[in-house]
Amino acid sequence: MESILSQVSAWSYAFAAILHGLFGLYLGVAWRKGRQGVFLILAVVASALWAAANWVFSTSGWGWVFQLANLLDVLRMAAWFAFLVTMLSQAVADDDDDLPGWPKPGMWVVITLGAIGVVCFTLGLPLYGTPLRTWAATSLLTAVFGLVLLELFYRSVTERSRWGVKPLALALGGLFAFDVYLYSEMLLFSRIHPAIWGVRGFAHALALPLVAVSASRNPEWTFRVSVSRHVVFHSTALAGSGLYLMIIAGAGYYMRYFGGEWGEALQLALLFGGVLFLGVVFFSGAFRARLKVFLAKHFFAYRYDYRTEWLGVTQALSVAGDGLSLGESVVKALADLVESPGGGVWVRDANGVYTQQARLNMPHYGLEEREDSGFARYLLEREWVVNLQEVRSSFSNGTAAPMPEWAAELADMWLIVPLISSGVLVGFVVLLTPRTPVDVNWEVLDLLKMAGRQAASYFARLQATEALLEARKFDAFNRMSAFVVHDLKNLVAQMSLMLRNAERHKDNPEFQADMLDTVRHVEERMRGLMAQLMEKTPINQRKPVMLKSLLEHIVQSKRMFHPCPTMADGAPDLAVFAHSERLERILGHIVQNALDATLEHGSVSVELSQERNQACITVRDTGSGMSPAFIRDQLFKPFQTTKASGMGIGAYEAHQYVQELGGSLAVHSEVGVGTRFEIRLPIAANVQNAGNTAAAN
Repeated sequence: MESILSQVSAWSYAFAAILHGLFGLYLGVAWRKGRQGVFLILAVVASALWAAANWVFSTSGWGWVFQLANLLDVLRMAAWFAFLVTMLSQAVADDDDDLPGWPKPGMWVVITLGAIGVVCFTLGLPLYGTPLRTWAATSLLTAVFGLVLLELFYRSVTERSRWGVKPLALALGGLFAFDVYLYSEMLLFSRIHPAIWGVRGFAHALALPLVAVSASRNPEWTFRVSVSRHVVFHSTALAGSGLYLMIIAGAGYYMRYFGGEWGEALQLALLFGGVLFLGVVFFSGAFRARLKVFLAKHFFAYRYDYRTEWLGVTQALSVAGDGLSLGESVVKALADLVESPGGGVWVRDANGVYTQQARLNMPHYGLEEREDSGFARYLLEREWVVNLQEVRSSFSNGTAAPMPEWAAELADMWLIVPLISSGVLVGFVVLLTPRTPVDVNWEVLDLLKMAGRQAASYFARLQATEALLEARKFDAFNRMSAFVVHDLKNLVAQMSLMLRNAERHKDNPEFQADMLDTVRHVEERMRGLMAQLMEKTPINQRKPVMLKSLLEHIVQSKRMFHPCPTMADGAPDLAVFAHSERLERILGHIVQNALDATLEHGSVSVELSQERNQACITVRDTGSGMSPAFIRDQLFKPFQTTKASGMGIGAYEAHQYVQELGGSLAVHSEVGVGTRFEIRLPIAANVQNAGNTAAAN
């Protein structure tokens, strides 16, 4: 029996010596000059020497080696105590700004008690003539003191930081508790229990991985501790498979023992089914991928420092306006996370269409995506970062994303990051191919999602602010309209008086008659405008309006301008449902803008044609033209104008009213060449049919 215990003891301490030695060597290589790291290395190295001395004693039986082993045990305990005191002083210093780098005064009592405990342990060594009970008592006192010191250290750590030191506390707590059990039994029975003493090395070896986990979780110890992910993956898979097979074997044995005649058959069937199921699971790509993600999330340090990355994204978004718009800042913030040179951001407008609002190192693409498309719904429902490289190679991690056509045509696009805020897809960011190959794993995707949510909140807040400002401007405009109505009333009264006097004192009959007709027309228009501003007539009331006569009237009213607008001959008689005065006002505004932008030697023309079931009104000019950026960002926005006396609502009203009628308004312009407005309105079918029937009769 003693021979077997000696062999167990030898294997136990040999295993502990090798494991501590390798770990101490690794810590020495990974050390980055930290105070806590020094004491941890000393404790691990002392443990390795202590285990080696006990291994030599177990194989040789030399008494002086046993004394050396206990001396090394003193050094080992002293190193662990020094490590705990250093950690304790650091934890207290982090909680006390008045004594940075030093423990509180009360902690000196703990340090003094620790020194006394180590001295007592040293004096109680089993030298010749030292009673065994004395050695057991002092060793028991030292182990108890280790538990007290460990408890003080764990309590001094803040709640949010205990995740990093919990494995260390479990490891040292288990070792100190094992020593308490060993020396208590020694003190009670005045003997060293060979079995307990023999497995002490195994106990230290089993606790060492927990110390390694804490070292990897605490970068402030200045260790660069890392473990191969492939080794952990295969080890975990192997251990899980072994555990699974043991459970299956136990269940098979139970069936065979209690199953009677069917027991052996059921056992074989269960074993075959269990091994077959294990093979299916082991060779399943989805299971292996999920296992890798699980291990990476729970057993390894993250690739990114999320606190630093979050602060960086916040800083990038908060400085929007210093040379970069918000959209450009969002693109830059997300691109910097994955080494991308740039990209573009598509934001939803008031009509539910996602258009490119900003870009960085990326050409402007006139691509649009509606919010009711399958791709937009997919981004909103799944909140999935789409890797276009995987989509093009028909590999999408088991997802079938309904990709738009433009995603496959543009080869330089890489990732599409959704911007979701409060359950709404505010927009999405398209990132370009990175400068260097980047492994897009779960951590990169989580980081992009985090940054995307934060950017979406900025966009949502900006849109809400713009909507509020626009509402306030319209409110101010409405208040101004009350003063306009008052002024119009005075003008109408003055013009009425002028008409009465002019009829009595006219000198040139023809001139005065023409003047009276003009003034009378202006008076009628003013009264109509005043009635609309005072909401006496509904502005949205629709009725059939003949476009040909309406356009001819607009061109005729502008005949005094230079250049004089012209209307193409052969225009068809087309009717649309609209408010005649409002339609005349917006079309007249477009013609007037063309006249204002064209020099006297230029030309302005108006055309009316039919395209299927739509009436197409085209206004051409050879004026100064507009840039694509102005058309995209300013032309149809309210209160945006380049005229000194303009209010910037004419083009906005035209665009809104045409869409309200179910039509469309397109602008084609080139700086220095001219502009072409194309207004398409649905034809009033019943009016057209009535006109055709009358012509046939």
